Amino acid sequence: MNILLVSPQTPQTFWSFSHLMPLISKKAAFPPLGLVTVAAMLPRDWSLELVDLNIESLSDGQIGWADYVFVTGMLIHESSIREVISRCKSAGKPIVGGGPLFTTGHERFEDVDHFVLGEVEGVIDSLVADLASGRLQRYYQASQKPDLTMTPIPRWDLLKMKHYARMNVQFSRGCPFNCDFCDIIVMYGRKPRTKPAAQLIGELDALRAAGWNGSVFIVDDNFIGHRAHAKAMLRALIAWRSQRRVKWTFLTEASLNLADDPELLSLMTQAGFKSVFVGIESPEEASLAECSKTQNLRRDLVSSVQTIQRAGMEVMGGFIVGFDSDKPGVFARQMQFIREAGVVTAMVGLLTALPETRLFKRMKSEGRLLKNSTGNNLDAVLNYIPTMNRQSLIDGYRRLVKELYSPREYYDRIMVFLRHYRPSRPHGRLRWQELSAFFKSMWVIGVANQGRREYWSFMVRALVSHPRAFSVAAQLAIMGYHFRRVANGL
Repeated sequence: MNILLVSPQTPQTFWSFSHLMPLISKKAAFPPLGLVTVAAMLPRDWSLELVDLNIESLSDGQIGWADYVFVTGMLIHESSIREVISRCKSAGKPIVGGGPLFTTGHERFEDVDHFVLGEVEGVIDSLVADLASGRLQRYYQASQKPDLTMTPIPRWDLLKMKHYARMNVQFSRGCPFNCDFCDIIVMYGRKPRTKPAAQLIGELDALRAAGWNGSVFIVDDNFIGHRAHAKAMLRALIAWRSQRRVKWTFLTEASLNLADDPELLSLMTQAGFKSVFVGIESPEEASLAECSKTQNLRRDLVSSVQTIQRAGMEVMGGFIVGFDSDKPGVFARQMQFIREAGVVTAMVGLLTALPETRLFKRMKSEGRLLKNSTGNNLDAVLNYIPTMNRQSLIDGYRRLVKELYSPREYYDRIMVFLRHYRPSRPHGRLRWQELSAFFKSMWVIGVANQGRREYWSFMVRALVSHPRAFSVAAQLAIMGYHFRRVANGL
């Protein structure tokens, strides 16, 4: 059996890091973890080929070779996926679609022959048996959320690792909170499910054996959804790094109540976590209450962010404008908060009603839903009717993002962050890849592009004021180049 697994191309967004890749001599930020995990569930005597359109093209020969084509992706990948579907259908190849895009919107893809809706672990045996017999069903969907002990070690051998900036692993699925705009709880539920610590360590051992020696993104949507399990895993990770003498660094996503648990913060920094993405959304209490972001209510948001920074981790913040409660002054309030908290990486997006979320259903019932979401929160296009004047909302959003990533504003924010940042240990020597990126950035940011005066002023300030964290400052400056390019394109 010949199975072709295709990962679609990610369009330019904050998360694509497309402008950053040439500076670090990589082609893509992250590999397709879902596909290499599914690949590990297929029989070993089947022939598998993985094509990631972010690092390579898909040839007619590869399509012709396949008995079946597996394709997966998120809403943001729809355009690329439709191109893949069209080419495969023209070649007469049956397609199996899975992942978030199809789970919440499969009815829009009539050309896809078979769908895996939701998580694959609970249906993989039936899917494999039907593939082998050539009698596939139209839909496969488990009646229950699977136990993650069923998830195998991904097929790292299928990846061209040298082209990726980071590797991915997953520890948990699901989130205990109930934010009305979030589709994670729609797909994975509100009861967090985790892998045993030994299972995740086994994945890391396999990743190391495959030749990886770099940063790892733990792709959980809320790493601390089950705190006790997260702490057990962190203790195992600390022991593993010590025993293996591994210096890998980690980043993940978590809720802001991370700041309330000193032990958890300490364990994360001891385990090598350097960054955490946190959904802050808004400094406006009314907006947080509107979207049921209860974990962020009745707290000093600035203090919470700075608590995490003092523990030794950068807080990458997610922000949203466009709530019904938002007034025209929200853009200035967002800017003030982001600046005061020193959130260097501030991912600001327009509110979007994602399929099957409570927000989507409310907008539909109120007659305010206009169309499907693209999944790209950088799109200055709304899929719902806002309470604020539509054009004022879009214009205010664009101004906010452009100002956030203007050179002086961005570099000043790094300096605010560095005043609070307390790394658990001094940063070691930069590796060759990091040195190479630094020297390239000196030309690209410091000579060849606008903002060079602000760049050199910042580098001097950072070196003089925070010499022990200068490597962090330089890395953030490089990332800022990507964000500025994306912001200027809005």
